[in-house]
Amino acid sequence: MRCLVIGGSGFIGTRFVQRLRLRSDFDIKIIDKVASKSFPDLTSLVDVRSIKELRECASLVHDSVIVHLAAEHRDDVSELNLYEDVNVGGARNICTIASERRINKIIFTSSVAVYGFAPIGTNESGKIAPFNEYGRTKYEAELVFKAWQAEFPDKRSLIIIRPTVVFGERNRGNVFNLLRQIASGKFVMVGDGLNRKSMSYVENVAAFLEYSLDFKPGIHIFNYIDKPDFTMNSLVSHVSEVLNKSVNIKFRIPFSLGILLGSVFDLVARITGKKFSISAIRVKKFCANSVYESAIAPTSFVPPVPLIAAIEKTVHFEFIENHRAEEIFYSE
Repeated sequence: MRCLVIGGSGFIGTRFVQRLRLRSDFDIKIIDKVASKSFPDLTSLVDVRSIKELRECASLVHDSVIVHLAAEHRDDVSELNLYEDVNVGGARNICTIASERRINKIIFTSSVAVYGFAPIGTNESGKIAPFNEYGRTKYEAELVFKAWQAEFPDKRSLIIIRPTVVFGERNRGNVFNLLRQIASGKFVMVGDGLNRKSMSYVENVAAFLEYSLDFKPGIHIFNYIDKPDFTMNSLVSHVSEVLNKSVNIKFRIPFSLGILLGSVFDLVARITGKKFSISAIRVKKFCANSVYESAIAPTSFVPPVPLIAAIEKTVHFEFIENHRAEEIFYSE
């Protein structure tokens, strides 16, 4: 069977393709707007916003399965229409091509961002209440894929996976920024640190994508979370311990002051056009609880890497070992 990984040059896609390469029952093709550095020979350069480019892609054949990972996802995208064009328009184009080529299985990585600032313990039936364009357009894309599946519900399989924040080696997203601040000794805790965070390790997300390749016709929706959910205090303390640093958090500022500082950076960013790692929404997200539950638990899926081991592997890779020459990925 052919597996088409749209957005396969990215962080999750690269790990997923690495897993599939160990199997002999899949012919893997990557569709992305940039070539995969790990698998350039597997890449077809295609922008999901272009129906013409998708139609010209010879990799799209009957009996393929599409794994859709491509997205516009950063918090600080200035051209807001990109969220609509890439996330929603791309979903429409993929569904059009899937229908034309008689492809009956799509796996779509959405996000827990569709829930917004969700109540603790939100599961797949939680209220959809996104607070930004990323979350809104991810949910709009889900609806596009659901409409596609509903055309032939007995034949078509749609798997929607909503990961929480994904971290791991070589990723330069928000979790890495936190780990780097701890490693540098410059970490400042905003708020009381008692808020809890659900996290997901990239290898485990890739493993669940692989697991979902066998799902039968129907609509299957899963949050993806690796348990347990750490408080910010316990997460920072454990990372400090791995790095042989003091587990006591030296610097703390109130949430209100953090929001004020983030707002100042937002103002400077608007005036200068520069992008900063600090913003009001990032402070709010840092201090919020983001604890989710998942329908994965009753299945037979077992994450290959326990969360605590995943955190330690990432810290060792990034701050203790030397991997400077390896490819890195930028995301939220």
